[in-house]
Amino acid sequence: MPTAEAILDAFESAGYRLTEPRRVVARLVSDQGGHFTADELVTALRGRHRGVGRATVFRSLEVLAELGLVERLDLPSGGHAFVACEAAHHHHVVCSRCGRSTDIADSGLAAIIADVGRRSGYRIESHRL
Repeated sequence: MPTAEAILDAFESAGYRLTEPRRVVARLVSDQGGHFTADELVTALRGRHRGVGRATVFRSLEVLAELGLVERLDLPSGGHAFVACEAAHHHHVVCSRCGRSTDIADSGLAAIIADVGRRSGYRIESHRL
């Protein structure tokens, strides 16, 4: 799970200014123990950090997803949640009832993806299970 400092470094490396609202969102995301929704972050900020608006939270999560520091999860309810993670490629298993997520090791998936590419003739650049 990335630290607040790693998240801030990623923002800065990607050319984003390190505003106080982004610092607050970075700390909050790094403090999450599991999956979380954008609305949960907004609720957690309410009253404590008046300078951080809903739009800032949503935009920050979008940027962090692009940078690979959070992954967006499609929940069984049709909603979306996020999980903070390292930027390296990895997989999550998501419970179809409660939406709880767990990182999993490769477990041979790389070999399966390579085999699918060979059999289909496609060059697989990314995948989502």
